[in-house]
Amino acid sequence: KKYLQDQLDLWYILTVMGSNDKTGEVEVKGLYIGKDVQCYDLACELSLKVNFNLLPRSPKRMVVYLNEEYHSTWLGNKSIYRTRMAIDDGGELIVLAPWVETFGEDGHIDKLIRKVGYVGTPTIMEAMKGDEELKKNLSAVAHLIHGSSEGRFSITYCPGKLRKEEVESVGFKYADLDSMKQRYDIDSLKDGWNTEVNENSVEEEFYYISNPALGLWAVSSRFEDESNSSPPPKKQKGDNTSITNNQNASDMSGGVGGWKQPPN
Repeated sequence: KKYLQDQLDLWYILTVMGSNDKTGEVEVKGLYIGKDVQCYDLACELSLKVNFNLLPRSPKRMVVYLNEEYHSTWLGNKSIYRTRMAIDDGGELIVLAPWVETFGEDGHIDKLIRKVGYVGTPTIMEAMKGDEELKKNLSAVAHLIHGSSEGRFSITYCPGKLRKEEVESVGFKYADLDSMKQRYDIDSLKDGWNTEVNENSVEEEFYYISNPALGLWAVSSRFEDESNSSPPPKKQKGDNTSITNNQNASDMSGGVGGWKQPPN
């Protein structure tokens, strides 16, 4: 309102998407068009009901399927940052990704991802200190951070078109897609809790998600009182990393790969 609404004819146009309860197909659950923040608030209220999945306990294993819309880990890592608040400490995330063939949405960002990897916030921030390309592409830095498990759980990617060496080079574990699809038959799994019998004939529970774009998953304990938790670490003295204002948009990225460099 302060910076835009009084200067522009500003409208909110918002959709809330979800799965049809009977067919499982993606459909519009709500369409909100308006000129005030109430429109946004109403859309958020419905999205909370449709898209937010609060689990009573943390799954030790989560299995996420990526459909044909996901051809890169840039997109496919929704499987990570949409589930990280749910998966248990020491747990495992398995990503079935038949169409994933690259890391970045364009060649430049793909190169940066391969160079640094999904290796956790401290290592990524340290890499940025001495790398001008990373400083110019903060979207890549942010992507690497929210695609990292921070060592709290393991991530196993099962891509259709990336080699084992490529997957492991960026910090993920690798598993053969065909073998994992036999183990986790997406045609018979249901969204939510499922069970399998392991090699010791013991029944084990796991949580399945057919489309991570349609929600956010968390466990209720994440929202309990954290007043006794430790404060965030203070910035270290002498940590004066310089971040350039000239953020680049790589060719073919449409801005996805980074901010556009301001005109001279």
